[in-house]
Amino acid sequence: MNEQQVRELLGGFTDPILHKTLAETNGVLEVSIKEEKEHVSVKVAIAKLGTPEQLTFQMDIVNELKEAGFKTVGIRFAELDASVLEQFRGTATRSEAQDLLSPINKTQFISIASGKGGVGKSTVSVNLAVALARLGKKVGLIDADIYGFSVPDMMGVQDMPRVENDRIFPVERFGVKMISMGFFVENNAPVVWRGPMLGKVLDQFFRDVEWGDLDYLLLDLPPGTGDVALDIHQMLPESYEIVVTTPHPTAAFVAARAGAMAIKTQHHILGVVENMSWFQSEVSGEKEYVFGKGGGTKLASELRTQLLGQIPLGQPDIIEADFAPSVYARNHSTGQLYLEMAQNVIDQLAKEEK
Repeated sequence: MNEQQVRELLGGFTDPILHKTLAETNGVLEVSIKEEKEHVSVKVAIAKLGTPEQLTFQMDIVNELKEAGFKTVGIRFAELDASVLEQFRGTATRSEAQDLLSPINKTQFISIASGKGGVGKSTVSVNLAVALARLGKKVGLIDADIYGFSVPDMMGVQDMPRVENDRIFPVERFGVKMISMGFFVENNAPVVWRGPMLGKVLDQFFRDVEWGDLDYLLLDLPPGTGDVALDIHQMLPESYEIVVTTPHPTAAFVAARAGAMAIKTQHHILGVVENMSWFQSEVSGEKEYVFGKGGGTKLASELRTQLLGQIPLGQPDIIEADFAPSVYARNHSTGQLYLEMAQNVIDQLAKEEK
């Protein structure tokens, strides 16, 4: 085969993420035939690198070229330019556009992370999701803390997801669509699965849930930098991350590791939230800094990002008719802080898009 024939052969392959042929994406970048036509070297651009689909795609190309007569095949990959992906957004089918993990999907991912448990990461996730919905955004929430799931209880959810034709329809409350391992475990039983099984569950949360059109999908990550958090970082085409800490210096020190992992996996730090910043006494009206001061500011400085907000230590008002043990009412002082934070997030993401 000559170079042009190799290009035509490769052009018939379909990008494993974008579902368009390499001819359509101009994804065949280089072809070089050497050593009396026994070795071919090619460079191919695809929508996303480092996925399991890429490995299968690579093997298919190598096998096809060997069947065409080459004894050895060298293949390199590059990522398609953002302008090419933007071009295909307008021509995508509904199913392609709604594939959350496709680079042409417009949903913005916001991962909520922490270095350790107990700093209020899930509380921040739930209330930020509700605040974004209150500001008119279409919001989804994945409770990705598989071992420590808590979102359904925090949101006061009594319903279960609906399953139709192998599709899972998420539960919606306060304008937020949500899915959690908690929906699939009986009687609050502990999860004793190992890593590979958990990875399949997370993949289902992305691919088998009927999310519909979303502006934002929030992910309540497990604390720390373990396998599940790493899997999610590698799964997403692009993600913004909010790191939650308390004012205590040690909590901020530990949280820095979660931020560092986001940076290493080429995700973007959107900001830091300092939770339990103070306790306001109902008796004196004074703020009491029970966990100290400065942790959030220090962490934001270390991660070279902004402090998105400071949330006081407290408990939402219990309203029996609309019970949700961790969701602050819109007119609550802390609920107002979450609305301000949500607007800040919206503004920051709008700047990132430009």
